[in-house]
Amino acid sequence: MGPKVSIITVVRNDAENLKNTIKSIKHNSYRNIEYIIIDGASHDCTIEIIKSNEPYISKWISEPDNGLYHAMNKGLKMAAGDYVMFLNAGDILNNDEVLNNVFSSSANEADIYYGETIIINEQGKEIGMRRLKTPKILSWRSMKNGMVVCHQSIIVKRSIVPAYNTKFRIASDYLWVLQCLKKAKVIINTNITISRFLD
Repeated sequence: MGPKVSIITVVRNDAENLKNTIKSIKHNSYRNIEYIIIDGASHDCTIEIIKSNEPYISKWISEPDNGLYHAMNKGLKMAAGDYVMFLNAGDILNNDEVLNNVFSSSANEADIYYGETIIINEQGKEIGMRRLKTPKILSWRSMKNGMVVCHQSIIVKRSIVPAYNTKFRIASDYLWVLQCLKKAKVIINTNITISRFLD
């Protein structure tokens, strides 16, 4: 069995898209997943969707938060896996084998695994590949060209992840990835598409 991967989903009033994300986790063949859902006190049927899928969810909470990055920090605090990744409501793993492929891609244990991203619409149809291509060799210096790796297609060793800076309303994910890359000693390009990101 490979390392435990904590997959964190942040959601608020997005039950329909959450269904797709849960389905993606449910059908993945990789068995060592800790799945965490952080709900921001939804008042649609999000909680019913979570409760009806509890066998596939390791931990979940529903309470008010102070925005996306505050919610993501809650997820990081709850995570107990060797690695963490984020798939927010509507985002899905690229296919059922993707995590098996990630962790068989190298004999070395990396601090970070990364790959490509397909953009999809709410019907799940492909819009195309992400505009910014991931570099063949990724380092913190790559980030001078912008967010060159999609947040949903980077899997980071939990021991090096910082908290998100909640002072930034938009750029905190960029800063988080940058900080992770600065701490990482071994960064592996999986050369596969890891996620499908809901536009």
